[in-house]
Parts: sequence; structure tokens; C-alpha cells
Amino acid sequence: MKKTLFKIPAVTPDGEFLAGYSENGLTELSFPHPGGRSARAAKKEIIPAKMRGWHAATEAALKKILAGRAPVKFPPLDLVGTDFQKKVWHALRKISFGQTKSYGKIARAIGRPKAVRAVGGACGANPIPVLIPCHRVLAANGKIGGFSGGLEWKRRLLAREGICLSVGGS
Repeated sequence: MKKTLFKIPAVTPDGEFLAGYSENGLTELSFPHPGGRSARAAKKEIIPAKMRGWHAATEAALKKILAGRAPVKFPPLDLVGTDFQKKVWHALRKISFGQTKSYGKIARAIGRPKAVRAVGGACGANPIPVLIPCHRVLAANGKIGGFSGGLEWKRRLLAREGICLSVGGS
């Protein structure tokens, strides 16, 4: 199991996310917590240069997505999960900015058409939400479904990408 070595605040206009890094890349991303900064964040002076570069890419990508623009650069990702989860997360990264797919389409895309609920579970276990866009996955009926960051965040991210949910889709 890979170990997160540093957790660094990613400051955005929407609050302070917390990004975790291993020796190989971004391992996790947490949504802002009400009430301010996390005490778990590393001090900048002890962070290795390569991680500072990865963090700059993480912050820039987050800020672009939150501003409703597609990022062009991402940090390296160091994902820990089952083979199934990694296949789902890889498929999520292929969903274009401003587009959505259903859980069923993702299941079919990874060659497991009956694993719709398991795809939902993998989306919920996504350690790097926003950058691995699980918010772009909707139920087959166009409804919003669940989201690890909360439904308000999912609605906000979709709206910023110009995705309008149908009246019954909320």
C-alpha cells in the first residue's frame, strides 16, 4: 500500500482543498471543510521540490475546473485501489469536460455491463474527486445520484461545466 507523505492545502476561491502526495504523485484530494484549514497540512519549507511542482499543477487544475474551464495539465496520479476501481477511474478520466455518462455506460466501457452498482461504489471510493471527474456520472434516468463531496458540490461542478440537469435530474 502506498503511503501519503505530505498533505498540502490547495487554496481555491471555493475553499481550501487538501491534497495528499506520495513519492509518485497525487494520492488523494479532499473537499474543503467548513471552518477553515486542516491542521494536518505540511509546512511548505519541508516539501520536496517535485511535490511542490505537482501541487502547483493540482491547484491550477482545480482552479480551472472550479472556474468552468478545462485544465490542460494534471499532476501525476498515484492511485491505490482494486483493479476494478482503477479501471473505473481510468474510464472517468475519459469523460470530456462538459459531458456526462451514466453508471451503465461506464460499466459497459470497462467490459462489465452488469456491474452498474459496483461502478457507483468505485465512484464513491474515488480518492481524487474533481480531477478524476466522478461528478460527471449520472444515473441512467439523468438523475444526479450520489457524490462523495455531497450533492451540492456535484451540482456546482456540473453547472460550472455547463451541464444542465433536467427538471427530474436533481
